[in-house]
This record gives sequence, structure tokens and C-alpha cells, in this order.
Amino acid sequence: MIDRSAAQPDISIVVPVHDESGAAVPLAREIAEAFAGRSYEMIFVNDASRDSTLAELQAAMAELPALRVLSHGTNAGQSRAVRTGVLAARAPIVVTLDGDGQNPPADAPRLADALIAAPPSVALVGGVRAKRQDSTAKRQASLWANRIRKKLLGDDADDTGCGLKAFRRDVFLRLPYFDHIHRYLPALMIREGYENRYLEVDHRHRETGRSKYTNWGRLRASFSDLLGVMWLKSRSRRPGAITEF
Repeated sequence: MIDRSAAQPDISIVVPVHDESGAAVPLAREIAEAFAGRSYEMIFVNDASRDSTLAELQAAMAELPALRVLSHGTNAGQSRAVRTGVLAARAPIVVTLDGDGQNPPADAPRLADALIAAPPSVALVGGVRAKRQDSTAKRQASLWANRIRKKLLGDDADDTGCGLKAFRRDVFLRLPYFDHIHRYLPALMIREGYENRYLEVDHRHRETGRSKYTNWGRLRASFSDLLGVMWLKSRSRRPGAITEF
């Protein structure tokens, strides 16, 4: 892995991509525009795409000096791609965006700044899609899934499916990893004793490709994931204030 900059950046933007030919590079350009003048890096993690996504990103590295490209040898899913990017990140603050371009990068600096300005007790600033540009069926399924998850886990998130999030790298790496963890970050941050905050963000229509998930696929995975996170919460014991002598 090549170090693209001698100085440690303040913010790392992590973007998981799988079969996003035609979308990934325009998204990278938008991120560069949104963070122009800032100390940042962007890490695109190619999750074993079968199209030209990787080749397009590699070609864009000459144009975008802040761009780093990592690639999985085997398709491992969005959560693993996010974790790969966070492990490689060099900044203490990580911002994630979905690779399909539906999260406008223009909102990302606002979430990062809110987290930077927040006290150390705040570990995550999540985006809430104010005007979600998805089908009615997808919006309704998401609405009910969020209600059920919020009721069972007691978290404070109205939209865990929004890929636009800012969080502290060190706290994220303390969390127990499992597939689909990206949908349960607010609950797991609370489990570790931290707070979350939320800001409304925009949402766009998907212009290229297609969704990697179906409503039935999400429901099937969500049921087992919910049981697992409920178990993790039940097994958590906090030590209170820690004093060193």
C-alpha cells in the first residue's frame, strides 16, 4: 500500500464500492470538491467488483492525489469493505458514504465538523435522509425496520440505513465486528458508553447500476442481526470511571 501523503490527514473518507462502474470516479471528484482546502484522504474499497470499477478508480488516482484505492480479492460485503477502509485510514475522524452516489458528498464536511466540535463523549454523527429518493416500498420497509430496531435496541437513530456517517476511528475499532455492523453503529456506540448525534442530509436518485439488496434480503439478515445485537447489549458491563494510580 502506497502512502499518498507525508502528512497525517485530519479526516479519512471511506467509500465501499461493488460494481459501481460510471459512479465511483464522479463520486470521488465530488468528494475532492467538497473537501477542497481541507486535510483529508479518501479511501475507496473495491469489494471484488466484476465490472470496470477498479480500473476506473486506478486511472483516477493520477487526477486525484488524495485518492487511495484498496481492493478485496473476494467479495466480502459492505461492512467488511468499510472495516478494511477504517483499518487503513490514517485520520482520527472517519466519514463513510455509500458508493452508489446517493449520499451527496457536499453534506459530508458538515458531519465531520460537527463531530470534531463535539465533546469526546460523542462518538458518531449520523446522517438522516430528509427527502429519501427511493421507491415507496423501500421507504416503507426501511421505516418499519427502523421502528422495530429502535424499539428492541433502545438506540436513538431514526435512519441507520443512511451511509453518510462520521465517527471516531478508535471507537469504531473497539466494536465487535460482524457482517452488517454498519447498520447497528448507533446501538453499539451507546453500548460502549458513547453518545450519538444526528443531522439531516440530502439524498439523491441512483443514476447508475442497481441496488445490491432487496427488501426480503434485508429483512432476513436484519432478524438474525437484531438477535445478535440484543445479545451483545445484554452481555455488556460498564466499569464506570477508570482511575489510574
